[in-house]
Amino acid sequence: MTSITIFPADIAEMSVSQLAKLTPVQKLEVDANLDKAIAWLKQARTKFDAALKQCYEEQAKAALLESGRDFGTAHISDGPLQIKFELPKKVTWDQKLLSEIAERVVASGEQVKSYIDVKLAVSESRYTNWPPALQQQFAGARTVEAGKPTFTLTTDAEVA
Repeated sequence: MTSITIFPADIAEMSVSQLAKLTPVQKLEVDANLDKAIAWLKQARTKFDAALKQCYEEQAKAALLESGRDFGTAHISDGPLQIKFELPKKVTWDQKLLSEIAERVVASGEQVKSYIDVKLAVSESRYTNWPPALQQQFAGARTVEAGKPTFTLTTDAEVA
């Protein structure tokens, strides 16, 4: 594979059936070309987003502040270009402190669900290491579904 014979633009025009009928060498080439294209696009997007931030962030944040907000959406202009700037609010909670607060809520006789969203989970590694009797107690609450499959293509030379 010294030269590209199947370009990303060609891939976009091909049907799933056509792609499935490619030779193993062509499938390996398509896989490699797509990975390179994705990496290039991610890098280009990151660089362009940084340029937009450098160019417009200060003006957009000022527009938000003028409207009395720290977060949200602001619309600014650069000549004929209209820019929609969105600055979402990202909230994180200290899990240890929330747990302590939840204990106090329960101790006061209140329902913790009235104040805090509680999501219970069991790590799969813990579950599989439990004795069968304990696993049986939890089995009714456990649902197993397939995730999205992935394929990694290599050549025989790469495996060895």
